[in-house]
Amino acid sequence: MDGRGNPLTTHQLICLLLHHAFANRGDHGRMIKALTVTSMVDKMCAAYGLPCVETGVGFKYIATEMIQGNVILGAEESGGIGFPGHIPERDGILAGMMLLELLATERTSINKLFAKLEKDFGPHRYARLDTHFPLEKRAALMEFCKSNPPAKLLRSPVVSVKSFDGVKFLAADGAWLMLRGSGTEPILRIYAEASTDAGARTLLKLGVNLTEQV
Repeated sequence: MDGRGNPLTTHQLICLLLHHAFANRGDHGRMIKALTVTSMVDKMCAAYGLPCVETGVGFKYIATEMIQGNVILGAEESGGIGFPGHIPERDGILAGMMLLELLATERTSINKLFAKLEKDFGPHRYARLDTHFPLEKRAALMEFCKSNPPAKLLRSPVVSVKSFDGVKFLAADGAWLMLRGSGTEPILRIYAEASTDAGARTLLKLGVNLTEQV
């Protein structure tokens, strides 16, 4: 939590720790992130000159990349952050210690640190919806989404469609929408990110509308 009692998102923590690894610890290497991690990471890597590798959802995919070496950080949206030179697995205790090291090094608040990141890379607001969806229709939904991408997300044109784990639409301004089924339940997860909370919620509604097309 920040100093005002507000919970920090995993996305914020990932960005703060990436900043710390690069700016304060002098680390370099590939940033490994799951598809559902904030696109602020992509913008940070572009500014820092770091390769950014996107994997499917699940830390096993991130761990596979980490084992190959030359990694600055590995992270996923659902709470997992892994560090090089350590076990190729999520470690919340080490993440907490790295966060404390960041605060001790820069001697400023989490709020000010993240405000600086937003000033440099823009605001990123994330939303997620887990909804019931029949398992027998999932393959048809994924195929429909892959074949019928929206022209725009909010007001920005879609420039990329990734379909190696669910289907993810990415817009030119960094906004994105992703639909992905649970591996064990008749649950469809809809993820979205935009520059505002309202925009992220609007993208979730677009995701729900896509599910109704099948």
